[in-house]
Amino acid sequence: MERQEFRLGGTGGQGLILAGVILAEAAIAQGLNAVQTQSYGPEARGGASKAEVIIADTEIDYPKVTDPDVILVMSQEAANRYLKGVKAGALVIVDSSLVKQVPPVAGRVVLLELTRLAREGLGREVVANIVALGALAALTGTVSADRLLEATLALVPKGTEELNRRAVHVGLQAGSREGGRV
Repeated sequence: MERQEFRLGGTGGQGLILAGVILAEAAIAQGLNAVQTQSYGPEARGGASKAEVIIADTEIDYPKVTDPDVILVMSQEAANRYLKGVKAGALVIVDSSLVKQVPPVAGRVVLLELTRLAREGLGREVVANIVALGALAALTGTVSADRLLEATLALVPKGTEELNRRAVHVGLQAGSREGGRV
């Protein structure tokens, strides 16, 4: 595997920082190198939020995402902000429950109703970030389903493990239906 850069964008409160940490931990558990960075607006909830992860099988000498290979957007603001200048061949995963206008991009766009799947399929919108991670894993094959599930269960709040386990599986199924590699 080469260096892969991921950008996860949305709003504060959607759990994208946690999703970035889980993705990095899953990669490390798989024997890969990973670095995770994050940024968010001054608002605790509702402001812009972004997590970035770099995964490589070699040493990561520069820890900043410069040209993401995979972009996940879970809000209209994130789509407007992070989908400008997407490189050809990038994978763009869009939560079409919340993003209604996708700017034209050079990459492959996959529309998934991640928030709706969490709300209607699991009864809790709060796990849309974990559903998104499952879909991302299925679509990219970068981390295995097993490592993703282990990292998720190790990092989510105690008492929510079963809900999050189901969320990973819902995401894996959604990503697989869209041509993923699980």
